[in-house]
Amino acid sequence: MKGYDDVSYAVTDGIATITIERPDVYNAFTRNTVLELNDAARTAEADDGVYAVVLTGAGKGFCSGADTTEMPDWDEQSPEEYGAFLWLIQQFVYNLRTMATPSVAAVDGPAIGAGCDFALACDLRVVGENGVMREGFVNVGLVPGDGGAWLLPRLVGESKAREYLLTGRDITPEDAVDIGLAVERADDALEAAGGLAAEIRDKPATAVQHTNRLVDPQRSFEEYCRKAAEYQWDCVVDAEHQEAVAAFNEGREPEFDRSYDD
Repeated sequence: MKGYDDVSYAVTDGIATITIERPDVYNAFTRNTVLELNDAARTAEADDGVYAVVLTGAGKGFCSGADTTEMPDWDEQSPEEYGAFLWLIQQFVYNLRTMATPSVAAVDGPAIGAGCDFALACDLRVVGENGVMREGFVNVGLVPGDGGAWLLPRLVGESKAREYLLTGRDITPEDAVDIGLAVERADDALEAAGGLAAEIRDKPATAVQHTNRLVDPQRSFEEYCRKAAEYQWDCVVDAEHQEAVAAFNEGREPEFDRSYDD
């Protein structure tokens, strides 16, 4: 387990779990929290022994956004100072969005503002009974500065995204599943997210990461085809692909040469 003040980072059986540990404020973040989240995400991405990442929050919240009680008076800051802080938050969203290692958000409590964007930036989401997501920026006279207005239309379509972005309405657990934003609604989102992460972990790792890279709405089909040919070849010569094919032909489960160093 890596040591932080506001975040816990633990790797168990090839799955890295990043937990925001500020339950008294529903895991609202400070500048330090975001710095630690960025470091945790980079650590997970760089670790060849991590095959999936789970992002969650301690206690009854996922992340309720910025902790305004510990923020400076922004109107006394320069645009450059404000932009530098916002970039730290955007960087964590970017890190999640661009990781080849698949990520799953376990949303067991409110995910508000930037906290909602953290969940949207993950590859998959599992929501609990209290796992409400809300962009909410418009409710306090702000724009989604952390990625929400870019991410949400790509996940649920432009019209539905505008509804939630322009009204600041809650995305309930039922709605999240109905519109395809969440994989499932579970009694225990963290447990369900861990199960989903384990299912992904147990697939051939090169194929999983390259598949994750190929899912890019910005890429043209021509570029996709070029990348797919490159990635497919990487898989063809990969030992885990060869073992998976052999196992299929022999009617058994594949046995990959891995050791999970926790």
